[in-house]
Amino acid sequence: MDKDKLGNADKLGKAFKLTGMGWYVALCILGSLFLGIWLDGLLGTRVLFTFLGLALGLAAAFYGVYRMISDLFAEKPETKEAEGS
Repeated sequence: MDKDKLGNADKLGKAFKLTGMGWYVALCILGSLFLGIWLDGLLGTRVLFTFLGLALGLAAAFYGVYRMISDLFAEKPETKEAEGS
């Protein structure tokens, strides 16, 4: 019974981390996009900073998600040893 509870807790933890990734992507893209729009309005440029902000936000989002996924699904050596015993 304890193994089932631990397995469900692990699945729930991963689900929360994946939900957090969604928020991270949204905040990176929208934050940098709105910053670019604000800078365009402030400096009088048309869409230069909007596109730069969007590109920067997309790059940060993809890099951050890659790092989070690689950490989330990386196998831990101590887990394999515990399962084998």
